[in-house]
Amino acid sequence: MTKHAGWDLTPITGTFGAEVHNVSLRDLDDGAAVMSCLEEHLVLVFRDQHLNHAEQSRISRLMGEVTPAHPVVPGHPDFPEILELNAQQGGKNARWHTDVTFVDTPPAASVLVADQVPTYGGDTLWCDARSAFARLAPPLQQAVENLEAVHRISPLAYWGEPFDSALGRDDAQYLFDEAAKVPPVIHPVVRMHPSTGQPSLFVNPGFTTHIVGVSRIESDNLLRLLFEHLAQPELTLRHRWQAGDVVMWDNRATLHYATDDYGTADRRMRRITLRGTRPVGPTGVSSRVASDPLVAVR
Repeated sequence: MTKHAGWDLTPITGTFGAEVHNVSLRDLDDGAAVMSCLEEHLVLVFRDQHLNHAEQSRISRLMGEVTPAHPVVPGHPDFPEILELNAQQGGKNARWHTDVTFVDTPPAASVLVADQVPTYGGDTLWCDARSAFARLAPPLQQAVENLEAVHRISPLAYWGEPFDSALGRDDAQYLFDEAAKVPPVIHPVVRMHPSTGQPSLFVNPGFTTHIVGVSRIESDNLLRLLFEHLAQPELTLRHRWQAGDVVMWDNRATLHYATDDYGTADRRMRRITLRGTRPVGPTGVSSRVASDPLVAVR
């Protein structure tokens, strides 16, 4: 075990992730300590918490400013910051992604509560984008540090591939219409963490469409290289859910993937995201809405 702010932690992998022991989140009053630990380990697992909606909202607000549940998906009627992810109502996401990078100030962190989990399957994987950048060969690091990429919401592919059959046609049309209102954004391919100053890769298969200023062949193949590099087993962890778990992750330096291998079993989660800052790259370039259609569309 290791220690952080008096907590007992067990590392999950050799590079990132930790399980926190003997801590009751409902009794915590120091959100800054939670964020400090999260920024060090990137993913934190708290077992046997069984937080209700109000308790999840309270601990999230201690850590930072909560955002609306999602730019295009309505939140809980009483807790509009909570996104309910019900597998039987379209709430699957079997694709590597970083939450909501299709806006110019993506969330800083996410807090996910497990209410109901399958008896088998339904694990979530995270990958360490900080170590992924560090492990690129120096010539590749230098190449990607100067690049930017377009991110945009994919209205239906957001829910995984193949399209989730639990998503009704009316729901799909609603998502399509709402997504059309969200303009694409440009982010640096490498992001400097606003608290730690450490660089990480900031692209993901869920929302990154292409790299700015290069040919289609160059963009497609460079993104394919980066996506494969990010998803190496040595840079990932896999969480086996139990009801009552709370998992938090630093959305500025990770990607995640919710495996869809549990058939029609019940899987219900609740997510809150914390407001983030505008990403900035190593050269000082910052994220912005993509106003030029010749740049934004590929």
